[in-house]
Amino acid sequence: MKKFRYRFSRLTYWLIIAGIALSVVGFGLNLFVCIKNGISSAADPVYPIIQYTLMFAVTVALFAILLSILISSYYLVDKEQIVTSFGFIKSKYKIKDIETIELDRNTNKLSVYFSDDTFVVIVVKEEWYSQFVQAILDINPKIEYSIKSKENTPDDKENKK
Repeated sequence: MKKFRYRFSRLTYWLIIAGIALSVVGFGLNLFVCIKNGISSAADPVYPIIQYTLMFAVTVALFAILLSILISSYYLVDKEQIVTSFGFIKSKYKIKDIETIELDRNTNKLSVYFSDDTFVVIVVKEEWYSQFVQAILDINPKIEYSIKSKENTPDDKENKK
């Protein structure tokens, strides 16, 4: 069983961190307003209770979702399946259903193609591509692995002159 963590871009990583910080600040601000104003200032206390409950629920949910994405985003290659985990969302793919694994050097993407004409793009560090592919091929060596390399185009020939 091998585990490969998602590779987030710096922008995505910092947006997740900013979202977590924003949820903490939002929770603190909601708590401050709730303590300062309370529910006694309203003519009908039902509306402030609903409002404060929803404000707390949204900030806690945002915090939990973003933290789970940051901590629990990975690919797991097991003896029978590949598990993709993106926070709370998990998907499982059977290794026996894999037909082809393709590394496209033009786009630098690793794709896994299945027998039902679906595919998954693997988002890990480029240095881990060979380890990821080898982990799958160790389980099912019948899977075809191909590398789509960069080709010279007419524009490349013109640029060399």
